[in-house]
Amino acid sequence: MTRFVLVTVSCLVTAALVMAITALVARRLGKVSVVDIAWGLVFVAIAWVCFGFAPGARGLLLAALVTLWGGRLAWHIRRRALGAGEDPRYDKILSAAPPGQRFAHAVRKVFAVQALAAYIVSLPLQVAAAADPKPLGWVAALGVVVFGVGVAFETVGDAQLARFKADPANKGTIMDSGLWAWTRHPNYFGDAAVWWGLLVVAAEVWPGVLTVFSPVVMTYFLAFATGARLLESEMSKRPGYPEYMQRTSMFFPRPPRTS
Repeated sequence: MTRFVLVTVSCLVTAALVMAITALVARRLGKVSVVDIAWGLVFVAIAWVCFGFAPGARGLLLAALVTLWGGRLAWHIRRRALGAGEDPRYDKILSAAPPGQRFAHAVRKVFAVQALAAYIVSLPLQVAAAADPKPLGWVAALGVVVFGVGVAFETVGDAQLARFKADPANKGTIMDSGLWAWTRHPNYFGDAAVWWGLLVVAAEVWPGVLTVFSPVVMTYFLAFATGARLLESEMSKRPGYPEYMQRTSMFFPRPPRTS
């Protein structure tokens, strides 16, 4: 129990520190959406803090997987955000800020919330770091497969959307081919699958399975809170998007409806 307390307090402090630095950067840039770049990196920091407490095969595997996912996500979002203005999702959140309190409102509603969310979602990493060492087995291998599916959905979906947007002939139209024909948010679904895979790797050692609520929280945020649902409140206003919504699954992939 003492070991877990040390691990979890260290991870909470790490999440708070990363988001505090991000908030200061956002204030300097006047752009709250910089938090999206930090979202993947906060998990990378937490994963390596956990590895510091448990420098074995499982800790190294988890840290490497999280670094692959978080580093790719941060790089992709940074490239996408270069030269862009504030994300409409954050404009909507901050529209309720009292005059002169936009930054304080952002700290409460964005940075603090994401620090807490990162801490909760990373609990499988924390529990694995505090558990008794155990050799990697077939359960961990299964987790790596699920993780790989998630990364594939993110990477392929992002690449398909980038190619679609780069073609001038597609201006003003809705991306509805490739993975985007099976789910309206392959990147968000991929994020969720990544954390279910990491849970499986962590769950091979007791009591990792008890942190199942962490990927549940991640999936909820991605599908119904700050992710897909919030994005669609804006996207649904675009011509053709309501029809796209009717034939394509919102989150979990499935063949598109043909009628």
